[in-house]
Amino acid sequence: MNTTMEYEIKDISLAEQGKKNIEWAIKDMPVLNKIKERFEKEKPFKGLRLTACVHVTKETAALCIAMKTGGANAVLAASNPLSTQDDVAAALVKYWDIPVFAIAGEDKETYAKHVDIALNHKPNLIIDDGCDLVATVHSKRRDLLKDIIGSTEETTTGIIRLKAMEKDGSLQFPALGVNESLTKHLYDNRYGTGQSAMDGIIRTTNILIAGKTVVIAGYGWCGRGAATRARGMGANVIVTEVDPLKALEAAMDGFRVMPIEEAALIGDIFLTVTGDKNVIDVKHVLTMKNGAFVANAGHFDVEVNVNGLRSHVIEYKNIRPSLDEWVLDNSKSVYVLCEGRLVNLVGAEGHPASVMDMSFANQALGIEFILKNKGKLENKLYQLPYSVDVEIAKLKLDSMGIKIDTLTKEQEEYLNSWKQGT
Repeated sequence: MNTTMEYEIKDISLAEQGKKNIEWAIKDMPVLNKIKERFEKEKPFKGLRLTACVHVTKETAALCIAMKTGGANAVLAASNPLSTQDDVAAALVKYWDIPVFAIAGEDKETYAKHVDIALNHKPNLIIDDGCDLVATVHSKRRDLLKDIIGSTEETTTGIIRLKAMEKDGSLQFPALGVNESLTKHLYDNRYGTGQSAMDGIIRTTNILIAGKTVVIAGYGWCGRGAATRARGMGANVIVTEVDPLKALEAAMDGFRVMPIEEAALIGDIFLTVTGDKNVIDVKHVLTMKNGAFVANAGHFDVEVNVNGLRSHVIEYKNIRPSLDEWVLDNSKSVYVLCEGRLVNLVGAEGHPASVMDMSFANQALGIEFILKNKGKLENKLYQLPYSVDVEIAKLKLDSMGIKIDTLTKEQEEYLNSWKQGT
């Protein structure tokens, strides 16, 4: 360990267990490992400063290690105050000499301070998860803009913020929306969030899902995954939506669809996955059954209006880690999971490594794309080329031992011709 390195973590003595967890994750990330092998030879990021603001987990550690292997001078801050795995943070500092500024359970002021410290690194490249780094640069640290080549963004929430910045002309460097890639959102959001959100609910409560009425707010890729997993566990699933097309899709997929006001009356477990605020508002919670469970799997803690609800709370009871009973002034109680923050990362371990393998392959190749196209991109939000998606999918299939068919020359000609008909 570099003894002169600055960092702020919970406890360096946790590093040994963190190292084991990181190495365990790396074993199940073959696509990222292939990319890291190439980065080690080519050193595409040599001499460049990289600041990442991501959930400090064993899987994101693998990404940071890959970027450092490629020559980047990397610094890491958490993208959520509650999701940090303290042993992983310690291991990155001790065994990989990557400065980390993250402590599980840090308050909002400390979180903001850590984001600011990470930006003192004066990054050339940014990996963001929720757009907090990019937003902070544009609002408070504009002195850093001249050195920034571009950024990548991991989440739906971050994409929403970046689109708003592009729309009003605020974005001052190119950004790449990794969440727009098929091998990211089809798998990370659907299979990753689908499994890990239910995992978080079960770990924090240890309740039986079968037979319960589970309300999923939002039917994007995350909502699709969560609804499917809940149904697979025997739940009666209701979907709430504002988008007619997604609502129709949910209905055609066999789910009950209704407004949140109606669902609030009959749900046992509620999960928000929308990227918007106050999706479950105070008025909805006050009409819920006594003993309803409320959880969120969106990036920020605004989807359930927990702050507004506090004015109706007469007693808080901590039942177990990440599970609190809020006794309300209407003589009912609700169980709030993880203080309204990401249930899958606060209450559990987040997505499995095999899923994050593809997401972080996109992140690594996204940063490389930004760098290769330095000076050629406008200050807009971009998407990785489809060919990169295909390559990542091929690498994943190969790692799984799965082979697929290839088109014959005759089939290719047929698909590319308009002259052949009936």
